[in-house]
Amino acid sequence: MGWARVAGLLLLTAVISLTNANTTPVISTTFVELREDIPEGTYAFTINATDRDPKDKLAYALSGINSRFFTVNPSSGEVSIRSSMDREAVKELNVILLDANDNYPIFRNAPYNVDVAENTTMDTILFTVSATDDDIGLAGSVKYKIDEVIPRQGRPLFTLDYHTGQFKLNQSLNYNSLSTFYRIKINASDEGGPSWGGPVTLSSVTYALITVDDVADLDPRFLLLPYIASVEEGSPVGTTVLTVTALDPDTGVHDVIIYSIESAGSIHPNLFHISETTGAISVKSVIDRETVGGSVILTVKATETQLNIHGEKAVATADVQISIIDVNDNTPLFYSCGPSECIAASQFRAEISEDLAGTLQINMTVEDPDQDAQIQLKVAGVDMGAFRVIPSIAASRSEVQLMILDPQLIDFERKEEMVVQVIAIDLKNDTMRSTATVTIKILDINDNSPTFPSGTYTLKVAEHSANGTQVANITANDLDMMDQDQLTYRLLPESIGEYFGVMLHEGIVFVANSRLIDREVTSLYSATLQAKDTHNNTGTTILKIRLTDINDQPPVFNKESYTVSVQEGKQLELQIGATDADEPETENSKIVFAIVPSPYSMNLTIDPNTGLLKNSHGLDREAIDPEMQGRIELTVTATDQGEPALMSLVRVIIHVEDTNDNQPIFSRASYNFSVKEGAKGAFVGSVQAVDLDQDINFNRISFSILNGSFGNFIIRTFKYDAGYGANITVDPDIVLDYEQLPNRFTLWVEAEDLSQSKAGAAVNIEVLDVNDERPVFQPSGPMHVQENSTVTGVSGQFLALDKDGNHSLVYHLESCECRCNGTLKSCNWMLMDNEGAVTVNPEATLDYEECDQVLVTAQVVDEFTEKGENDSSSSAVMVVNIVDINDNAPEFLHSDAVFVLVSETASMGTSVAGVTATDHDTGINKVIQFQVTEVKFQDTNSQISPTRTIFEAVTTQQRGLYVGIIQSIEELNSNQKGKYLVTVTATDGGGLSTTSELEIFIVDKSFKIQLRFESPLAEVTKNQRSITLAPGDTLMDLYFVYHNGTAIPSDAVERMLSEPEYYLTLRQYGLTYIVNPPDTVRYVLLGLVGGLIIVLTVLTTSLVCTRRSYRTKLKAAKAMKSTKMEATDNHGGPVVPGTNKYTMEGANPVLNLKIDTDLGFDEENSTVDRDSVNSFDDGMSLHSEMDRTMMVIQEEDEESIHIEPLGAALAQRANKQNTVVL
Repeated sequence: MGWARVAGLLLLTAVISLTNANTTPVISTTFVELREDIPEGTYAFTINATDRDPKDKLAYALSGINSRFFTVNPSSGEVSIRSSMDREAVKELNVILLDANDNYPIFRNAPYNVDVAENTTMDTILFTVSATDDDIGLAGSVKYKIDEVIPRQGRPLFTLDYHTGQFKLNQSLNYNSLSTFYRIKINASDEGGPSWGGPVTLSSVTYALITVDDVADLDPRFLLLPYIASVEEGSPVGTTVLTVTALDPDTGVHDVIIYSIESAGSIHPNLFHISETTGAISVKSVIDRETVGGSVILTVKATETQLNIHGEKAVATADVQISIIDVNDNTPLFYSCGPSECIAASQFRAEISEDLAGTLQINMTVEDPDQDAQIQLKVAGVDMGAFRVIPSIAASRSEVQLMILDPQLIDFERKEEMVVQVIAIDLKNDTMRSTATVTIKILDINDNSPTFPSGTYTLKVAEHSANGTQVANITANDLDMMDQDQLTYRLLPESIGEYFGVMLHEGIVFVANSRLIDREVTSLYSATLQAKDTHNNTGTTILKIRLTDINDQPPVFNKESYTVSVQEGKQLELQIGATDADEPETENSKIVFAIVPSPYSMNLTIDPNTGLLKNSHGLDREAIDPEMQGRIELTVTATDQGEPALMSLVRVIIHVEDTNDNQPIFSRASYNFSVKEGAKGAFVGSVQAVDLDQDINFNRISFSILNGSFGNFIIRTFKYDAGYGANITVDPDIVLDYEQLPNRFTLWVEAEDLSQSKAGAAVNIEVLDVNDERPVFQPSGPMHVQENSTVTGVSGQFLALDKDGNHSLVYHLESCECRCNGTLKSCNWMLMDNEGAVTVNPEATLDYEECDQVLVTAQVVDEFTEKGENDSSSSAVMVVNIVDINDNAPEFLHSDAVFVLVSETASMGTSVAGVTATDHDTGINKVIQFQVTEVKFQDTNSQISPTRTIFEAVTTQQRGLYVGIIQSIEELNSNQKGKYLVTVTATDGGGLSTTSELEIFIVDKSFKIQLRFESPLAEVTKNQRSITLAPGDTLMDLYFVYHNGTAIPSDAVERMLSEPEYYLTLRQYGLTYIVNPPDTVRYVLLGLVGGLIIVLTVLTTSLVCTRRSYRTKLKAAKAMKSTKMEATDNHGGPVVPGTNKYTMEGANPVLNLKIDTDLGFDEENSTVDRDSVNSFDDGMSLHSEMDRTMMVIQEEDEESIHIEPLGAALAQRANKQNTVVL
């Protein structure tokens, strides 16, 4: 506030008053120049002032010794001249206002709550703290610091710039190893400045909540390493081997892990499979240990589904070693091995010269790939006596040899080739064996001559056969291998060579001269055929060559063609005849009949000798092409047996007549159709059947449904090119419904021809679901979410069901309403996605104290609806109850009460003050307990010193509020002058607390003023608002006290109330005198009906508070004193137990009287006398406090203009002391 200061100038103090003031007005007018001859009543200047609260109305006043020259408009601040001024006496007029440090820093945009990703870089500005202080100079300069970080370990993580307020990240965050939530207590302080009580530094605090958000910055991690497992070879596909497990270390993200096999080796990559979701490794294909080996190493990979902070999907790998357990599942096998590879074989060959002894190499290897196999080897076969096998017992793999036991048995002349079997037996399972055959070739020496198979050969050749015609191929044999294909031949005698010859190396006898071999000249020739080997050993045979007749006459048929008719299934006989003109009884004249192959010739046979044509089995008209109309055309041949054979052809036509010998045949054994529900008369499908009978009278078919239809389907027959068919449709009077069983039908359809031959087929009909059902919401219970929740997961789930098989449900949020104080209003606290998942809106703050319940209304739509309505018949409502947490500390309720302690009543147990507090939480969290935590005493020199805790707080509850009554716990020192500073702490059930400091002023009993009324107590009580005191000599003891504890002495009050115009009025109410009586007077009053003791508290601040009507009212707190009090009883004395704000029930804890605390001392456009004597200084003059302004307690706006005599008297006294009231 501004105080006037004299510095050789004419100084004024401008006073601005406002009601319900929460900020101090600022006066901008500081210097004014006026001429000395300005007339009275003339406008001089305007006081310019502003206030940050636009709702506050300002009232203007001037004070000080020079305020007599001016008058001010209390509403506009316009100042005019009241009396003339003399420049020679007063040179200038300045109005100087000096700033006081009376404004606390005020935070802007608080609270500072932010969500910070854990990977935020250091030195990042998380937010900027801003606070303003309306004071000037250092008092208006704001500095910032961090008072507290919870948890305490988080203090090094953050820095707050002392000047700029930038709140930065000082160290790296970590969601997993550090805290995920920090509460920062931030202090904003000015740099200190002057105030009425001396230099002071003011500060304010606010809180910032920092939530650390986890980010995907860690790779998945496999658990329970290493992974080692085993599986038997041949295990069934799908056999589980082991399960690997990986987790996302980002606990706040907790991403889903997908498993895969990264590497399984290049030889057998598809032996195993891993489940993407569970990590279970199972057998994918049959495992053969002998092919795969004893172990397989897999590299498995775990992949997170979401991208990490680097824009990639985080992965991790691990090796899995799987041992393959051997199973004895392999039979020993034989192999033939070459330079580079071995090939499985069962046949082996070897050569050996006759009479050889020793070991025979046969290039044989035996192998059993099973682990630790033992193989027994032995020899079998007709030649087993000549050999034995080496070794007899072999390991898994071994070379096999044959040892010759008896060389005498190896004789080429006796046997050119020997064969033995080598048998391999698995000793662990003798049923598992294999056999290999070894063929041994005996090598011969040249010790044999050529020999012919026969000593004489009789040969035939047709006369006049062409030169080179082969007569015979006669070869000799030589047992010696070296003579094979090395023999030479010639004919003897040499004369035979004119007619016949022989090839030198082949032994082929041929015609040498066609013209000379004439049967009619010579019919028989004789010759010797000789064979010679490489050693000139020879052998011979005799040849007899006979010439034969040649064939030159073909056979002739008896008819040019043959035609016959026969019923299908009947026997056919047709005689075909032919003759040959060649020599009888010879091959040239012998005739053989045959049928030329044709489409139907396989159904007929002909006797080759007699020519009788028959059917081999019953002829089938249906097997004949319908275009042939039952006709079979054949070609029969007649061939003689001459050389070359001559042949003739004849055409045979057979007409096969039809009979009804076939039943209908369906095109398929069963039919599968489908039809959509709800379609009347819809086409379902067609069935087809044929009757192979070719006559139209035999192959017509009709269809019918025997069973399975249940009256839902009908069938109609139709004709098509390949046969007959039938259309199956839904009965036009029937509506199929997929949701009502049955929705699958199996019909038995029968096909029948005219002879009542029948066939049946199954028709399976599936009723297809048409999306025609509306979705239906399922009930969901209420959900519970804590206030201030930052949970990002799903809080609730709408669930709807749709009877249709093919549906796509999409959920829509219709409304979100919050129940606030019993009333629903729209809000955005909850969100819902298309799948019906309800989550907390991260941009909203859930506050139980604001709203305790959220109603989320949703609708569901089936996007695949084909028929009817696509949404639910009614919306669904989810109730989300907001759960209260202890997030509100107790809050003291502001009070204008002044707590005064009269020194004469300073006894133990006295109730001296009271506080009221409330807590916005619920339940145990709103229960408040009061406690006096600190007591200090400030003396008249403003020196503050700590003292014992001489007060206690008693907690009570009144009308939903918690009241703390402050009582003394020991007798107080009545000689002390000053005030007690009592710190009261209010703590709720959750441990949050708030403190408030009370000032309890000590008033000396010497300031007691006694008013005597002639009216009795009952009359004074009845008319107390008008201070009407009826006869009866009622005494009223009063203390007039300012807000700062300064009391008004009796002579000052007497002067105020003794003004004639006011005293006369008070006299009418029964006032007889105003005195400061000695204690003995009080004892004289014991016989009176009753007495009243009133402490008039005059609240004093830097400004005078007014209401909107710009009226001020003087309030008084009073207490009833019993007139029956004994002289020695000090507990019933005139004390000030509390404040004039107490209720009637508990207003005075000492007296406990139900009396109205308002005396009605109202005033308008005036202040009470500012001249007073401080009760802390007994000898202070009245004018020592003249620069202080009196403040009155506010009450309801009432139209009252000096209706109370006391108020009017005090107001007039203030006018006489040059205090200008606006």
